[in-house]
Order: sequence, then C-alpha cells, then structure tokens
Amino acid sequence: MRLAQVLSRAQCGLDAPEVNVEVHLSGGLPSLSIVGLPEAAVKESKDRVRSAILNSGFEFPRRRITINLAPADLKKEGGRFDLPIALGILAASGQLPAAKMRATEYFGELSLGGELRGIRGALSAALAAGRAGHSAVMPMVNGCEAALAADVRLMGARHLLEVVRHVTGEDILQRVTPFENLPETHEGPDLADVIGQHRARRALEIAAAGGHSLLMIGPPGTGKSMLAARLPGVLPTLSDAEALEVASIRSVAGHSFNIAAFRRRPFRSPHHTASPVAMVGGGTHPRPGEISLAHNGVLFLDELPEFDRRVLEVLREPMETGCIHISRAAEQAIYPARFQLIAAMNPCPCGFFGDPEDRCRCAPAQIRRYRNRLSGPVVDRIDLHVDVSRIAPAVIVRQRSNSETTAAVTIRVVAARTRQLERQGTVNAVLSDKKVSDYCRISARSAAILEQAISKLGLSARGYQKIVRLARTIADLANEERISLTHVSEAIGYRQLDRRWNDF
Repeated sequence: MRLAQVLSRAQCGLDAPEVNVEVHLSGGLPSLSIVGLPEAAVKESKDRVRSAILNSGFEFPRRRITINLAPADLKKEGGRFDLPIALGILAASGQLPAAKMRATEYFGELSLGGELRGIRGALSAALAAGRAGHSAVMPMVNGCEAALAADVRLMGARHLLEVVRHVTGEDILQRVTPFENLPETHEGPDLADVIGQHRARRALEIAAAGGHSLLMIGPPGTGKSMLAARLPGVLPTLSDAEALEVASIRSVAGHSFNIAAFRRRPFRSPHHTASPVAMVGGGTHPRPGEISLAHNGVLFLDELPEFDRRVLEVLREPMETGCIHISRAAEQAIYPARFQLIAAMNPCPCGFFGDPEDRCRCAPAQIRRYRNRLSGPVVDRIDLHVDVSRIAPAVIVRQRSNSETTAAVTIRVVAARTRQLERQGTVNAVLSDKKVSDYCRISARSAAILEQAISKLGLSARGYQKIVRLARTIADLANEERISLTHVSEAIGYRQLDRRWNDF
C-alpha cells in the first residue's frame, strides 16, 4: 500500500484555505474515488487526470485509488485540484519522489493532453501560500496575476511534464518574478469634453475629493453619463494595498488580468435589468457581485428608478458598512464593497419635468409613482444631489468648452485627499460619528444655519452628518483648516432633494 500527500488550496470568498490532497493506492479491482465534499467539476477530474497521465507518457496504476481532499468539511470546486491529484497518483505509484513535493503548493486544471489551464482565484492562493511560507506552482497563464504576491516563490508551468521534471530535478521551472514598474496612470475621457454644467462639475469634484456618493437629476442628453464616465480619471490612483485587493476580487470572480489597469480604479456600470444577486453577489458557491467588483472604485447606476426596487434596497447595508455578507445554507462569504455610488435619473417618466419650454406632459400621479420607485432611505444615503439642467442651444451648436481638464481637477482632488488622510487616516465620506465631532467642527453661526436647514428640508440625523462631511470636503478643496459658513451653505445646497422629493 502506498500513500502520497500534495498541498493545494480551495477558494472560499477571498480566502484560500489549505487543502491536503491525500492519494492512497491499495489492492482490489481498479477504481478511483474522490472524497472530501467535491462538487461536480472536482469529481470529473478523475477522467481528466487519467487521460493527462497516460498522454504524458506515464503509467496510470491499475489499483484501487482513493483520493481524500482534507479537510473533509470544506467544499471543493473547480478544476484547480487536477494537478495535485495527478502528482499524488504519480508519487503514490512510485513514479515521482514524494519527499521533493513538500512545502510546495500545486494548482492547475489539466487538459486531456496534460496541458495546464488557468484557475480562478490564483492571486488569493498565491498570497495565502506566501503567508504560509510555501512555494507555489501555477499554470503559466496565471503567472502575471499571481506574481503580484511578492512574498511567495512562484513558478509557472505549461504542461504536466514540466512539473514532473521540476519535481525530479531534471529541469527546474523558471521562477515568475514580481513586477517592478507597475503603471501609475492611464488615458481616459477628459472632463474638458463636457460642455457647460459647471455646477455638476463642481459636485463631481467634491464627490471625488471626499469619496462621496452623487445623484445627478436632469433631462436626457445633458451630460450625466459623460460626467460619471470621467470620474475615475479624476480620482487618485490605487495604492499598492488597494490595487492588490481589487485584483484579488477580480481573480476570484474569474475576470482576466490586465497589468496596465492594475492601479486603475474600477468603474462598473450594470444595466438596470441586473438582479439582486448580480448586484451584491451570490450563487451556490458565493461569488462577488457588481458592488464588490466596484470596490475602491465607482459604481454607476444610470436610469436609477428603472432598477428593481429590491436591487436598490440591497445597496443600503454595504453603502454604510463597506462590505457584503453573503449567506447560503451551507456556505458563507464576506466580500469588501467600499464603492463610490454615482447615480443618474430623469426628473420624470418623460424626462422633461421643469423644462423652461414646458415640454413635460406627465401627470403629478405619474411623477409621484416614478419617484416613489426610490425609497427615502436609499436617497438619504446619497451624499450629493445635483440638478443637471439643459444646455443652451447656442452652447451646443458652438461646441465650445472652456472647462478645466481632468489633469487640472485631479491635482486639487489629490491634494484634498492627501490632507484628509494625513489628518484622520480616511476620506471624509466614511468618517465615523466620533471623528465627525473631532474633525468637522463648525461655528455657532453655521450651526444656526444648519439647524434651520434641517427643519426646512426635513433632514434626518444621517442627512445632517452628510452635510457636515460635505462641508469638510469643500474646506479641504479650498485648503482651509476651518469649516466656514460658506462651506456649510454650499453643502446644504447639495441636499435640496430631501425637500423636493415630497413635492408630489
């Protein structure tokens, strides 16, 4: 009887728990069984592994083969265990030296010919292997992505034969080295392309500087989507820790890796037909949804009232906590979801309510039903509300824009964010109530004005906190340490929707 053990890892949320692949050969009729909560793709690996071993020139043992994926109470999914299972069978049958595979973790799906195919969650697995002090062998297609884990000795392979030669010492696999010069910037649409809309541009700059959420309301064709698409270019590039977290989420979701976009903030714009599961994540084996794919970046919801109300309601908790807990009967997962919500909507079903030419033909009841698709708690959680009005015909025809470029606005945004991080360690939008009291103090006169605004606009306690945070961001953009009455007044102007929402 022979026994071999090979290390690998499963995927559970962003975590990659260690899995010990145990292979046991015994007497009896030839058979192969896999135990340890394998799902369908793992069970099917026995056929892929058998063909890969035979087509690579090795002998497949005609014995009773038992494969245990420990721990037994952890669900295993995908084809990532093909390579460690194949190596375990070769080691248990005496075709490989089992001792030389210790302290190394193996990952990869095998084709019938023995070629290694990529896996989902390679970066998470490499990071976990590095923390455990192990080396890792990955499919070469995952090499660039997994190389972001600088603390692991990573080797890439294209075929089962290459891994076997590496284990036997005949031909050592080439180490995949971490990137040295990661791209810092990227080309994107420029704010200078937006004609007019100075108030909306100002609101976008404030939102970028403080990490605030923004709701733009206006007729169709006024530039709401253009403004939203240009927000990622205004935001500071991702830090190393933020970029690594974003890359891990994309890896777990099975998205392709692009080194050129490593420091680029995500921009997700799901269609309004998206389901609640598509938005927050889920499935039999919970995967990240749109809000997690937008982590550390922008989630743009165009035509906001057209989204299913259940989809919008599930955004409430992650907007406050910055993460999402996905619970299923036998599996739970936690994904980060600290996104910046940018939303756009028309003022009424036809889109022309408030138009100076009186083109709106919607009855008050229609407008009421349209706006009631958004609940008060959802609207209350959005920091800035801004009208994006029609552009004058003469401005449209001349197509002249004297607006600042993205580069000019980015300089102010980065400076404001730097002040916030140095002062309080985070952006103003996510300041705790305790830190609001410490860093967002206002004068007695400003407090009196704010008290009147709360009464007239019907603001909640959350709405009050958001105005104070907005005022703090406006002061940071002006490079002023104290929050003045001017800053508070401007911040109040971006919460006018609280009152108008109940006009119908």
